[in-house]
Amino acid sequence: MIIEKVLGNLHDQPAEFYSGLHREKVVLPSAQLVKRIQRVTTDHGNEIGIRLPAGSADLRDGDVLHVAETNMVVVSVLPTDVLVIAPRTIHEMGIVAHSLGNRHLQAQFFDASSEYGAEVMVCQYDHTVEDYLKHVGVPYHRQERVMPVPFRHAEHAH
Repeated sequence: MIIEKVLGNLHDQPAEFYSGLHREKVVLPSAQLVKRIQRVTTDHGNEIGIRLPAGSADLRDGDVLHVAETNMVVVSVLPTDVLVIAPRTIHEMGIVAHSLGNRHLQAQFFDASSEYGAEVMVCQYDHTVEDYLKHVGVPYHRQERVMPVPFRHAEHAH
């Protein structure tokens, strides 16, 4: 089977929308969500080809790839090891963001209304960043998290 479009997302529909269908999962690490063409295997051992058109959105946790009479195939994203950084002031935030930017490390920002319940910056775990945060005394904690958007490698030129 070759998937050429995402049919929807479980998180965007009421729970009963897909009720009664058996959920077969394609378990992916965050890094694979950005790939448009790939071959994956479901948790039932079925091989599926994904060939999304150029310009398609990245895959997300809960994306529905296929629906049949009694079965559906859904993307399930593995948690990413992240640092959740909670600077106390705008000055601390600026210093940390500048330092992470110099390392070309991608960060995602969340406000107090997010699942974090605070204004935070989240980046993939890196031991040198953790050492830096300890050194400068900026509050942070490490956790496994399914990120809403995959981290991408930042391309640049000098």
